Amino acid sequence: MTDWFARGARELAELLHELGPDTPVWTWSDEQTSGFWLRMQLIELAVHRWDAESATAAPGPLDPDVAADAVTQTIEVMAPARRGWRQAPPGTGETYRFRRTDGPQSWTVVFSGDDVRTAPGLTSPADVEVAGTASDLALFLWGRVPPTALHVKGDTGLLTHWFTLVPPV
Repeated sequence: MTDWFARGARELAELLHELGPDTPVWTWSDEQTSGFWLRMQLIELAVHRWDAESATAAPGPLDPDVAADAVTQTIEVMAPARRGWRQAPPGTGETYRFRRTDGPQSWTVVFSGDDVRTAPGLTSPADVEVAGTASDLALFLWGRVPPTALHVKGDTGLLTHWFTLVPPV
């Protein structure tokens, strides 16, 4: 089975390299390019590498750049998709800020009805702010680490509510 997975991974890598990032392809997202699948597979690989390591030892963090992209992708792509797939309840203005402590990024997310909106920077108010490394933020959003792994300010009850508004797949 290991050889079969390795062969499949090589074939996928070769195909994505051959296609480049801009080839039109089907996806379940609004982005309909081969670059979407490259991004998704890189994030999936990083998270599942962490899963495998955590099963046998202390896992190493995700690469910071990959993790930061995983946070962006989770907010911009996965949150709206999951809400539709699982018929999540409407948002009532819940505002979350995810602040990266090992880089300059922050992400502010507002749930309004069926919409998931992002707000710029650190100036907009947030009901809860979650701070941590890009790896810890990504792993939290992927349901791998608990909120206690992060620095939290504001309404801590909203952290578990995130997974009601953005149901796991």
